[in-house]
Amino acid sequence: MPSVASFVRPTLDLVRGGLIGAAEIVPGVSGGTIALIVGVYDTLIDGAGHLARGIARLIGDGTRGRGVSRAAAHFRSVRWGVLLPVGVGMLVAIVVGARLLAPLLEEQPVATRAVFAGLIAASLIVPIRMVGGAWRPHEAAIALAAAVAAFILTGLPPAADADPSLPIVALAAAFAVCALVLPGVSGSYLLLTVGMYAPTLAAVNDRNLAYLGAFALGAIIGLGLFVSALQWLLANQRRLTLVVITGLMLGSLRALWPWQSADSELRPPGDDALAAVGLFAIGAVVVLAIIGLESLLVRRRLMNADVVSDPVPDGWDADEETHT
Repeated sequence: MPSVASFVRPTLDLVRGGLIGAAEIVPGVSGGTIALIVGVYDTLIDGAGHLARGIARLIGDGTRGRGVSRAAAHFRSVRWGVLLPVGVGMLVAIVVGARLLAPLLEEQPVATRAVFAGLIAASLIVPIRMVGGAWRPHEAAIALAAAVAAFILTGLPPAADADPSLPIVALAAAFAVCALVLPGVSGSYLLLTVGMYAPTLAAVNDRNLAYLGAFALGAIIGLGLFVSALQWLLANQRRLTLVVITGLMLGSLRALWPWQSADSELRPPGDDALAAVGLFAIGAVVVLAIIGLESLLVRRRLMNADVVSDPVPDGWDADEETHT
């Protein structure tokens, strides 16, 4: 008879994916940040990295007559039981969120930004806790530099809505998906700065298959190229990578300042400042509750614990992977 955990875990992973997908609809909020909060970031990077490497090995080794053992090892290393429900949850949330969250941001920009600003601010404790121990002076300087870079990026004024060709759609998707997996960098905001946020939302709502196909192809290519590098960094330069991620998340708060113009110009607080502070606090409390709930469920083995991303397939050593 199936255990309760066998039903609970996929359902929770579905919800995790839904939260990540919903975040990607909101410019200034990174899906990678939400993946950190719900404890599935390393698992997603690890799975995407092994999937990309497995496909590359399958093509490379297969055409050279070297067999598919290395490709199969990478495919076996993917946590499919987590990746599939998370992926489904993301897709559903993106489709639903395109109709619900985006209009909410337009109608209630101050309130929406305030909630998400609280969410991101509270979530800073996740990478800080993952770094562990006291920060060295050079690490603080690196985090500050990353924060400044994110602050400048999120201050770029949005471009006018474009009518892009399909190759441009694929190229933009390749860069946007890199932002998706990097906490603190919003894929939606990147699309906004190049004038492709609204056309992409319209393509989702209108089921524009040509546009969506080009976008998916570009995203797959970009993910395959970028995630392998990120996977290596998490395995070999984990502390420094998490320091940079912390800085990016801190700097990205600029995009979520509640009072700003359509050109991303920051404005002083308005008469609704008290309400915004309250919504900020609600966002922070929600994040802290999610972190606490995730820790409790992992301890009780009702939720999959995150893994440490490693580009070497499970059960192999580095020599086996690099041997040609």
